[in-house]
Amino acid sequence: MGAMKTLIIGAGIGGSVLALGLQRAGMDFQLLEQAEAFKEIGAGIQLSSNAVKVLDRLGLTDALPKFCVEPDAHKFQDWSTGETILRTPLCPDVLDVFGAPYYHAHRPDLIAALTEGLDPDRVHFGKRVTEVGEDGDGVWVKCADGEEFRGDVLIGADGIHSVVRDSVCQHAPARRSGYVTWRGVIDAADVADLDVPISSYIVMGPKLSFVFYYVGGAKRINWLAMGQTDDEKKESWSQTATKDEVLAAFDGWYEVPRRFIEVTDQPFVTALHDRDPLETWINGHIALMGDAAHAMLPYHAQGAGQSIEDAWVLLRSLELGADAPAKGLRRFEALRKDRADRMIQHSRDAERWYHMSEPADVESRNARFRRYNEDAAKFTPQQIWLYSYDAEQAALGTDEDWRALPAW
Repeated sequence: MGAMKTLIIGAGIGGSVLALGLQRAGMDFQLLEQAEAFKEIGAGIQLSSNAVKVLDRLGLTDALPKFCVEPDAHKFQDWSTGETILRTPLCPDVLDVFGAPYYHAHRPDLIAALTEGLDPDRVHFGKRVTEVGEDGDGVWVKCADGEEFRGDVLIGADGIHSVVRDSVCQHAPARRSGYVTWRGVIDAADVADLDVPISSYIVMGPKLSFVFYYVGGAKRINWLAMGQTDDEKKESWSQTATKDEVLAAFDGWYEVPRRFIEVTDQPFVTALHDRDPLETWINGHIALMGDAAHAMLPYHAQGAGQSIEDAWVLLRSLELGADAPAKGLRRFEALRKDRADRMIQHSRDAERWYHMSEPADVESRNARFRRYNEDAAKFTPQQIWLYSYDAEQAALGTDEDWRALPAW
C-alpha cells in the first residue's frame, strides 16, 4: 500500500495527541471535529507522570510549565474538620521517582498547546459524523453536511457517546453510577484569605466528595464535587446548577469547600457515567481509543491520562505496522486494553472508598490511610501502578513492570 492515511474522529485531548504525534512522525492524517473550533470545557485536568512522559515526547516539555501548576502533594482530608488523613508527595518527588512531573492544567490551555502547530489543511471543523464503515477500498466517513472522507485507518476518539463504537462492537449502553458531579472554576484571589497551599485535595465525606486544585498559573482554582441527588441530571458538561443546590448538598462541611462554592459565578452539573469493558476495540481497520473505548469515572483523575497513553501506543503501533495497519491496530489493543479495563474497575472501587458513610468503614479506611503516612515508602501502591507506566516502553513491548505491581 502507499502512504497510510489515518482518519481521526474527535479533537479532544486523545484525538489531538494522536494527530500531533502523526504529524511529527510525518504520517498522513485527517482530523474531524464536530465543533466549529478547537475548544474544551472550562474545567481543570490532572496530568500525572504517565501522561506527562508522552507530552514530553511530543515536544511540549517547555510549553507545559507556562500554563501548568505543580502541586506539592495529594492531600486526602476529612469532610467535617479538614484534617489531612493521608499526604503523598508530588513535586519534586514524582519527577525523581517516575521521570516526569505531575501537573494541574486548565483543559483549554492543554488543547491549545496540542493543536496550535497542527496543519490546518488536515483539520476539519463542523464535521458531525453520521456514519462510518469499511469496504474494499478502505475506511470511509460520512458527515451530516454531505462531505465524505476516505482513508486506510479510522480511529474513533469521539468520547463516551461515540458514533464510531457501534461499527466496532455491539451497542454498549452507558452505565449510570448514581452520582453527579458539580464543578466550577474560581479566581484564587477571591479566597486568598483561606491561604490554601498549592496541593491536590480530595475531601471525603458520607456519600459525597470534593476535589480541588490550582490551575492557570495558580491564579485560578478548579473544583468538582461528587454526590447523589434525587433530581434527574443529564450527562452534559453544559448543564448549569445553582449555588444553593450545591451548598445544600455540602451542608455541615468545613469552610474551604463551602467558600469555593459560594464565590463561584456559575456551577455546572452532570450525571456521572462509565461503561463496562468492551469485548473489543477493533474491527478490521477501525479502532476506538479514549472514552470511546473505556469511559471511566473520575476518581483517579485518569480519563485524560489513559487517552494520552492510548494515543502514544496507537501512534507507535501504526508506525511499526505501517505496511499492515490492521495488525498494528490489534497490537495496540493487546498492549492497552488490559490496563484501561483495570482502570475502569479501580475507579469504581475508589467511588466506594471516597464516599463511605458507615462509621466502622470510615474508621477502617482512615486507619489504613494513616498507616501510609507512617510508612517509609513515599507513594502508595496505587500511585506506583499508575505513574510508573511508560507508554513508549509499552508500545515497544518492553514495559511489563506495571503489570507485576499490585494495583489496589
